[in-house]
Amino acid sequence: MLFMARALVDLAVATVAFFLLFLLSQSNPSTSPPLLLPPPHHGARPAMILPLFPSPKNSSRTFSNSPRHLLRSDSHSSHPNARMRLYDDLLLNGYYTTRLWIGTPPQRFALIVDTGSTVTYVPCATCEQCGRHEDPKFEPDLSSTYKPVKCNLDCNCDNDRVQCIYERQYAEMSSSSGVLGEDIMSFGNQSELMPQRAVFGCETEETGDLYSQHADGIMGLGRGDLSIVDQLVEKGVISDSFSLCYGGMDIGGGAMVLGGISAPSDMVFSNSDPERSPYYNIDLKEIHVAGKQLPLEPNVFDGKYGTVLDSGTTYAYLPEAVFAAFKNAIIKELNSLKQIRGPDPNYNDICFSGASSDVSELSKMFPTVEMVFDNQQKLLLSPENYLFRHSKVHGAYCLGIFQNEKDPTTLLGGIIVRNTLVTYDREHSKIGFWKTNCSELWERLHTLSPSPSSSSGKDNSTVELPPTSAPDGPSRYALPGEIQIGEIKLDMSLSVNYSYLKPRINKLAELIAKELDVNASQVHLLNCTSKGNNSSLVRLAIVPTGTYISNVTAISIISRLAEHRVRLPDTLGNYQLVQWKVEPFVQQTWWQLHYFVVLLAIIIAIIVGLSVSGMWIIWRRRQQSLNSYKPVDAAVPEQELQPL
Repeated sequence: MLFMARALVDLAVATVAFFLLFLLSQSNPSTSPPLLLPPPHHGARPAMILPLFPSPKNSSRTFSNSPRHLLRSDSHSSHPNARMRLYDDLLLNGYYTTRLWIGTPPQRFALIVDTGSTVTYVPCATCEQCGRHEDPKFEPDLSSTYKPVKCNLDCNCDNDRVQCIYERQYAEMSSSSGVLGEDIMSFGNQSELMPQRAVFGCETEETGDLYSQHADGIMGLGRGDLSIVDQLVEKGVISDSFSLCYGGMDIGGGAMVLGGISAPSDMVFSNSDPERSPYYNIDLKEIHVAGKQLPLEPNVFDGKYGTVLDSGTTYAYLPEAVFAAFKNAIIKELNSLKQIRGPDPNYNDICFSGASSDVSELSKMFPTVEMVFDNQQKLLLSPENYLFRHSKVHGAYCLGIFQNEKDPTTLLGGIIVRNTLVTYDREHSKIGFWKTNCSELWERLHTLSPSPSSSSGKDNSTVELPPTSAPDGPSRYALPGEIQIGEIKLDMSLSVNYSYLKPRINKLAELIAKELDVNASQVHLLNCTSKGNNSSLVRLAIVPTGTYISNVTAISIISRLAEHRVRLPDTLGNYQLVQWKVEPFVQQTWWQLHYFVVLLAIIIAIIVGLSVSGMWIIWRRRQQSLNSYKPVDAAVPEQELQPL
């Protein structure tokens, strides 16, 4: 019996070992070899920074995949356009930014797109009262094409009457001032528009939010001689139009086009009178909530500057009477939800709890809102266009529309046009609105628009080359073909002693995550070794939050490290990207996804089987012992004695 029990145990061990080997072999199928490439020269030009998090489809609305000839240049115009990506998030950052390159060689800047500003400006190298921003300050001395704008009758001059100056003040009590210069501006390698000379502001002082913000400066899209749009139109290089498309709730990003596009047939337009105000205005007449018109005076939207669209403003602000009617109409429609306090006790936000956290479900609980223009065309606002998430209560939302104090102006910020393509057709004095998925619009721009010209002379190339004067740089780090990346491994050399670095290695990973704009959980420390008395080698891995990392995102991460645009404290010394490696994402099979559960089930079954077998063996042995016992007076067969 003992022999049989031992045999059962041996069989169980062999079975477990077999399944372990089998499942491990299934969890690591053979894949194509990882790509191992050295970083480019340390003087490589900056690459366009792309968001690491893959943009999921915003399911709050169903959008057509039909191209509709939307993103090609106006068929009636031979002018090219500049197609540019938008970054950041409206509510998290308070703005959207794009990337602009200034000078020769180009210097990169992250600029807030602002239809309410009329000048583009960046921090100047000589600015001692400028904050710490995303990119280094502009250095005029390093640009061979920079020229200061000399004092003349058409500008404000400095005290010495040598150079033109500018000054801008904003409602939130921030300000920017500096000198005017002229240099070559480039719009990235996705732009049909070639680099152009333009006037911009070189900041010598900034205050308030402009000092503390992460973005470098402002890209002024308003009406005015210093506006980048006005300058390009004046040169005759683009049509007198531009478009913005902001991502939806929880997504961020988007796209921008400087120049004309062909409007879709169902785009909703409103007249925009440039004489009415210095800002982009629309002719708003009515607001409907759940199909019911708000009881308002017909001219309530015409006070002061009228109804203004401002991409640099986060929320919407209504005149007192309009806000009161709107708030009451919304509350009346939300009997099933509980009204709660807002996330910030300093503000009297109007919030509701008990809703779904799924954006696609909001339209079932919150009413639709319609804005009716003078031509009776209607702009439909879904809940994401007037709500923002409560930061402290799950499934709660707050109104993103507020009272504009005592100001009779109606100010519509970015929240109103989330997931809406807005075309500012200045040539025809109208503004168009088209509901779409802005997180996918850039891919449609990228796919549908003609390839930007390059000096290579090759057509239909799958690898896009940057423009000569302002490269984005991705081709320097281009991967062979479009692949879905499952992991990026980075080897970094730091000029700091290993014994000093070791207790601070986790802090280093956190700093790198912050500089690369990724979650700390995405940065994994693989190894840290000493390279000598004053040098250490660190190996990190960056993994996606979802399924995979896109090519452009991987290129962005690699380029920022290779080009020393990741800023580390002086105590950690200087760093160098020694090499990088990307490993393709592999779609896991059912076995790979569930092998641990299967293995656990098998082990439990074997343990249970062994326990049952052991208990059975013990029971059998006890039964045999009982059967072999005989009473003292029991009769036993006689045994014949054998002689010795």
